[in-house]
Amino acid sequence: MDIENFIREKAKKNKKRIILPEADDQRVIKAADIIRKENIAEVILLSKSNMEKEKIKEYADSFYEIRKAKGISRQEAERVMFSPVYYAAMMVRAGLADGFVAGASHTTPDVARAAIYCVGLDARFSVISSCFIMSVSDQSFGENGLLFFADCGIVPDPNARQLAHIALSTADLAKKILSIEPRVAMLSFSTKGSSRHPLLEKVKEATRLAKEINPDLLLDGEMQADSAIVPEVAKIKNAYDVLEGRANVLIFPDLNSGNIGYKLVQRLSGARAIGPILQGLKKPCCDLSRGCSADDVVDCVAITAIRSQE
Repeated sequence: MDIENFIREKAKKNKKRIILPEADDQRVIKAADIIRKENIAEVILLSKSNMEKEKIKEYADSFYEIRKAKGISRQEAERVMFSPVYYAAMMVRAGLADGFVAGASHTTPDVARAAIYCVGLDARFSVISSCFIMSVSDQSFGENGLLFFADCGIVPDPNARQLAHIALSTADLAKKILSIEPRVAMLSFSTKGSSRHPLLEKVKEATRLAKEINPDLLLDGEMQADSAIVPEVAKIKNAYDVLEGRANVLIFPDLNSGNIGYKLVQRLSGARAIGPILQGLKKPCCDLSRGCSADDVVDCVAITAIRSQE
């Protein structure tokens, strides 16, 4: 599947307003030009130079109310609101925009904190996480060559409940973006008890919890990656696997494996990695790699727009 063309065309069908709070970055400026020319979304370029003083004060007051229980002062709240990323997140919270995309010149913790504090967590999920859409050349894998990898950028060592919610939020994302039936594999170094180790118990419990929360979701685990994506291997290692070796959503047991996994696939196979897409929030936003290209920014804007169409 041509994922870039698919998401851009889908975003055009119901244009949304997306903020790019890094307007001083040349890649972001180039991306905004592409977005406007292709009519993908209504994009707002934001920098310190076009932030309104009255809005800074208004957002600072709101932010103080949100965070005062955590010990923040009014002066600290105002200082935070001088950051375009926080200002953008508060615009989304206020309904003045449908989502934001940042990270070209900010770290993942900067973007994630702004999203958590200002946009807030989705009540359905207990944790914010991130995923990548991986586009590989061999279309026999995943959904015509597309797979969702999570979590690859936020939670270092999720507990079983967090891991279950990462699986559920990623499945939800896959369904919204591609309009497909998610087939979720809970990955580990063992397939259905072929090994015994305390690390495996978390994956087994996460699998149980996810099935309990959403019994209709096609989900199985614990399983090795080859059993998840190769039907021939699944038949040998996991004869009763409901996924039949055709998983399109891969949930990694921790951040080490998730981050290493997506980068290996990206670099060794020449796969396209779109994201990180932040999930588990009340409203959509995307983090960017600081090594991103203008096209990466465009695609993250398109995904953020699609997610806000509902």
